[in-house]
Amino acid sequence: MTDPIRWGLLGAGGIAGIFADNLLTEGLHIQAVAARDGAKARAFADRFGIPTAHAGYRALVDDPAVDAVYVNTTHNFHAEHALLAIEAGKPVLVEKAFTVTAAQARRVASAARERGVFAMEAMWTRFLPSTDFVRARIADGSIGAVRAVITDHSQKLDPDPQGRLHNPLLAGGALLDLGVYDVSFALDLLGSPSDVVGRGTLTATGVDAEVAITLTHAGGALSEGHTTMVSAGPSRGLVIGTDGYLELDGAFYDWTTVRRYTGGHDVVETYVPQRTSRGMHFQALEVERCLREGLTESPRLTLDDSIAVMEVLDELRRQVGCVLPEDG
Repeated sequence: MTDPIRWGLLGAGGIAGIFADNLLTEGLHIQAVAARDGAKARAFADRFGIPTAHAGYRALVDDPAVDAVYVNTTHNFHAEHALLAIEAGKPVLVEKAFTVTAAQARRVASAARERGVFAMEAMWTRFLPSTDFVRARIADGSIGAVRAVITDHSQKLDPDPQGRLHNPLLAGGALLDLGVYDVSFALDLLGSPSDVVGRGTLTATGVDAEVAITLTHAGGALSEGHTTMVSAGPSRGLVIGTDGYLELDGAFYDWTTVRRYTGGHDVVETYVPQRTSRGMHFQALEVERCLREGLTESPRLTLDDSIAVMEVLDELRRQVGCVLPEDG
């Protein structure tokens, strides 16, 4: 593996811009970007000083100067483009939600494992220092046994019924864009649930607009999540233990401030982020660490972890009545 590791961006949309800005700010290297429209790729490359712009995704994954691929196309293309990279033998970081369905996630995982190619979901929250702080305080017993995780992810997003978020063909809906954070955070801290309950409403186009989530985990611990794309909310988080609790400022999934409280509601410790960027580079650093160590999966976010998240999202969509073409 080269040093520095040379990234290729498969897709040149808004999230690719944030990712590129973070990586370059933090000193990582981006070698190439690809879009279906070559002019769009060239404009993106010029904007960020990226050496190579490709018209089409096959050219990117076949580029010998690209060491790792970041897939950031719309959800409905995640599985297809992850498989494209894997078939080319390129390590791949796939934007969340990892795929549209758990079945797709299993296909991607199987392909990566069969070929011995690294693959990971770009759930950046799992690699943030603020999340590390939360895990450390759980591990050292500071808040006792965790009994509940409560999160909100509410944003008032584009209401255009013709837009991506409302389009079933583009795997729209609140859960795959926003609720995935609630679910992934809960499973990261409490493990896969034994029971899933979801209640919600649909848009006029049939995708989920807002969903309330209740999951039951080992030992009867509960997680409660709320997500909506039709109204703004605090997007805060709580981790409640038998001897205290942690409060994550909004947005809980971001590189954010975390306060530790005693059972008597006294603040006894505060983690304050020393932000140098949004923090999306931490996931890229994890990919690079794994590649240098010869790993094909990250122990911090395995492919089975991502499959488990997709299984919960599948069930939540089923319960609220959101059916997408990928459901079959």
